[in-house]
Amino acid sequence: MRKLLFGLSACSLILAPLAAQDRTGDQPTAKINLERVQLPDGIEPATTMAEGYAAGQGYRIAKYEDGENGVNAIIALAPDITAQVRSVQGKRTALRARTVLVKDNIETRDLPTTAGSLALKDNVTGRDAPLIARIRENGGVIMGKTNLSEWANIRSNNSTSGWSAIGGLTRNPHATDRNACGSSSGSGAAIAAGFAWAAIGTETNGSITCPASVNGIVGFKPTVGMVSRTHVVPISATQDTAGPMTQSVYDAALLLSAMAGSDPLDPATTDADQYAVDFTQGLADFSLEGVHIGVMKNQSGARPDVLALLDQALEDLERAGAVLVPIEYDYPEGFWQRSLTVLLYELQRDMNAYLATLPGEDMPETLADIVAFNNANADAELRWFGQELFEQALETTDEAAYREALGTNLKATREEGIDRLLAENDVQFLVAPTTGPAWSTDLVNGDNYNGGIGAGSLPAIAGYPHITVPMGAVEGLPVGFSIFAGKWQDHQVLKAGAAYEKARTAELPTPSFKPWKPAE
Repeated sequence: MRKLLFGLSACSLILAPLAAQDRTGDQPTAKINLERVQLPDGIEPATTMAEGYAAGQGYRIAKYEDGENGVNAIIALAPDITAQVRSVQGKRTALRARTVLVKDNIETRDLPTTAGSLALKDNVTGRDAPLIARIRENGGVIMGKTNLSEWANIRSNNSTSGWSAIGGLTRNPHATDRNACGSSSGSGAAIAAGFAWAAIGTETNGSITCPASVNGIVGFKPTVGMVSRTHVVPISATQDTAGPMTQSVYDAALLLSAMAGSDPLDPATTDADQYAVDFTQGLADFSLEGVHIGVMKNQSGARPDVLALLDQALEDLERAGAVLVPIEYDYPEGFWQRSLTVLLYELQRDMNAYLATLPGEDMPETLADIVAFNNANADAELRWFGQELFEQALETTDEAAYREALGTNLKATREEGIDRLLAENDVQFLVAPTTGPAWSTDLVNGDNYNGGIGAGSLPAIAGYPHITVPMGAVEGLPVGFSIFAGKWQDHQVLKAGAAYEKARTAELPTPSFKPWKPAE
């Protein structure tokens, strides 16, 4: 199905070269020659640098988004990009007219919020989620909505990441026949492709860090409760969070600074204001000298190519003065079944609560309504995979079993998990590869995840902060390096990510916008 493009603005159509960006994310290092910008009839020239950068990003969207090997990362562009830029430029704001794309399960006042589903194609609430309102208040320009794995990949075990009935299939810019991972597929692919300065993703279990890793960008999953989830299509109140996806750790810290803070409508954020600081402070000066870091050996997998990248990353850390400590962790028996019980119980409860707030007519009111809609529109919605997880969620109603599963797994990932590993091994951070390289997309058979690689489920289920930073590539396919720590240690994790980014010696790939082929 053809994706929806709402109100393509002047800045998104202007043809201009993309200015190179400083990898630190602080200041652009190249200028657009505004006198040479070619304009369609009726389009005003970009008159400031801020408009010029938005124009350059619009040029890349026009060049790489559509077509046979198009990235297909964007569902909709905002109708007022130029006006937004002009309204904030010149003001003393943190983001200074930087452009931000938003995963399409987060409400913005000007565009539908669909979660990729035809059931929500008319879901125009007229509301900004509080995290979006904060970005606007800090001078950010909301550029549009990105595609995602439909319903944030909770509908089926056999899904293909990056596919939704609204947006179609997102492709990985580094190899367009390879998967962009999910569920924040469009956000990851769009930033790798240079379509915006930053994007917002959401994560329940790996949905920021996996697409960031395989698309070769930085992704940061905050402590659950650091960023409001109000007016975000939910899966799990225990695990859901939004977070920044960017080209550098500095940019992720800058965007998080604009997003974070307490929200009276989201009880999880009660303490956020205590920890929501200027996360860019101290990044440049943070030293790894004498810092003890735990290496999650049995979450690093057995692929020689990934392990070689990990060894190089660990050597970089040691060269920067870090002390490495090997660590083993095994998930307790029954962990994954309990995890599924928690997600399915919270999915029905939290989805029903969200749907009840939608102001439009003829909108689904319950998860059961969505299941019925999908069955009635099976040719479009269920062509590639089913909705067995939705159906299981409707049957997961035992509150006592849910609470037992939740308490047991939180203890396994917190007190007996990350907290214990940090304390017993006297380390400040835990590290591992984020995941392996992107797999070939297969809509018939679904995803082929890299089994045994990555420790991301541990901080995801604990609700603790986790950053992935590019650490190199396997045959041109990016692989990320994960760093995580305890609750509310977001600033420290960002500092460690910046220190690794500075110490990294591996070469990073650039997007080819072509199908993958072996190196010659």
